[in-house]
Amino acid sequence: MFSTIREQIDTIFHEDPAAKSVLEIVLCYPGFHAVLMHRLAHYFYESNIPILPRFISQVSRFLTGIEIHPGAKIGRRFFIDHGMGVVIGETSEIGDDVLIYQGVTLGGTGNEQGKRHPTIGNHVVIGTGAKVLGSIHVGNHVKIGAGSVVVRPVPDYSTVVGIPGRIVRTRSAADGVLEHGQLPDPEGQEINDLKERVAALEAQMKAILEGQTTKAVTRN
Repeated sequence: MFSTIREQIDTIFHEDPAAKSVLEIVLCYPGFHAVLMHRLAHYFYESNIPILPRFISQVSRFLTGIEIHPGAKIGRRFFIDHGMGVVIGETSEIGDDVLIYQGVTLGGTGNEQGKRHPTIGNHVVIGTGAKVLGSIHVGNHVKIGAGSVVVRPVPDYSTVVGIPGRIVRTRSAADGVLEHGQLPDPEGQEINDLKERVAALEAQMKAILEGQTTKAVTRN
């Protein structure tokens, strides 16, 4: 248990430059509290103890604003930065070294039975407010931009943005942190492409009309 706590503290120091001391993390980091309480709730859940796991998860939700179903499987060095509004569903599976921000949802798409929540690979970053929905697999070293809605599987080393989420970049290896303010905007690019196409068509129509007018004047 103490090794788990130590590893979690080390993870926060590594991921969050704002962390100044162990005492600050222990007292002031809701993501730290939520993960540790989930470890306890998940242990009881796996032991088939009724009610208590859900009760612990609800207490955690009340205290931290983070809701993690006790059935969710979470790997090592998982960090929730800030955390308010995070929801992680029952059949979610999260790999090692995953970082998520506030407002993230790992949810289902309906009332289906069985595996209905996402499987997240290792070394994944999920930006603020992103939603990953359904029984889909998100590969290793994937980056999901803030506000994205991902409903389809994502291969390794990809960057996903937009609604619905689109792969805008595929890398050959892991690179730096997720630059939230420098992600591509596929919807905006499509709009700009459409504007350019409309402008080109307008120019063509104008040239045709001017040519017809010139011919008419010449004939007269």
